[in-house]
Amino acid sequence: MSFDAPVGTESPPEAAVEPTEKTPDTTESAAAESPAAEPAPPADDVIGVRQGMFGVSGTGDTSGYGRLVRTVSMPGGTPAPYGPVFDEVIAHLRLALAKTFDEAVEKIVVFRGELTLHIRRDHLVLVAKTLRDNEALRFELCLGASGAHYPEDTGRELHALYHLNSITHNRRLRLEVSVPDSDPHLPSLYSVYPTVDWHERETYDFFGIRFDGHPSLTRIAMPDDWRGHPQRKDYPLGGIPVEYKGARIPPPDERRTYS
Repeated sequence: MSFDAPVGTESPPEAAVEPTEKTPDTTESAAAESPAAEPAPPADDVIGVRQGMFGVSGTGDTSGYGRLVRTVSMPGGTPAPYGPVFDEVIAHLRLALAKTFDEAVEKIVVFRGELTLHIRRDHLVLVAKTLRDNEALRFELCLGASGAHYPEDTGRELHALYHLNSITHNRRLRLEVSVPDSDPHLPSLYSVYPTVDWHERETYDFFGIRFDGHPSLTRIAMPDDWRGHPQRKDYPLGGIPVEYKGARIPPPDERRTYS
């Protein structure tokens, strides 16, 4: 017995079939869902290499720490965009300084959520006045000045940092200026922010940065006749005589022991 196939029941060709639902394009959906590739972070500026636990050599250390090698680096310049708030600050400052911006601002660094403007020392006062007086910026308060010493950073060994605060807009940024050890002069910001009076004196006392135009650039912690600047990296960590008016205390390795 044989059975004939019913007439008109053949399946239409695949080209003629109209899909009831549009098949999603897996390639396009995957591209839409995958986040855009983030730009690579800027390379750090390597200024030196240290060996050992504390950078000390020639001590006969047998603990194994003498084999440690660590590079000394600083954050490199950050490319735009910097973030909504930081982009707004940079845009207003660029507009206020006009053609002077590229000459005054050496680099812009966004590191650990903080904005730092590296300023060339000849333009420090101009940039500070603009940040203080411009209505869109209004950084009317300087929280203080401090210093840093990087002996390996040739031609930029001494750094001065100013922390600015905008009470009007509730924002903060830092200004950083570098000067060579052979010419440690930079203009004082006392005329713009009088609150830096004692801060610049302390920075001069401990690091030897000379703030030109300061009304009274004298030592604030060490005696007036003290030699050297105690917070510099090349300052000895002991074995120097401590001198006071009317008395002299020998260094620790020359004092009498009672054991």
